[in-house]
Amino acid sequence: MKVVINKCYGGFGLSKEAMVFMGFEWDGYGYCSKLSRSDPKLVKCVEQLGAKANGSHANLKIIEIPNNIDFTIEEYDGMEWVAEKHRTWG
Repeated sequence: MKVVINKCYGGFGLSKEAMVFMGFEWDGYGYCSKLSRSDPKLVKCVEQLGAKANGSHANLKIIEIPNNIDFTIEEYDGMEWVAEKHRTWG
């Protein structure tokens, strides 16, 4: 499965061109919090637009993980990685 993550400090965001590609109205920032990072349309957007898909503080990359993995996106100061979900108790 392909997943889009941000690989620089700053945070995930789409460019205006990418927002239009996705069919979203430009909000001035390019944040799409409800968008699944494995959404095929998002993956296609990043594949086709390349660096032009990057928001002002983003460096979007597509990574591949095994299919049927229950995953979450972790981040530190906007730099992201994918982790398999597991149970925790506090």
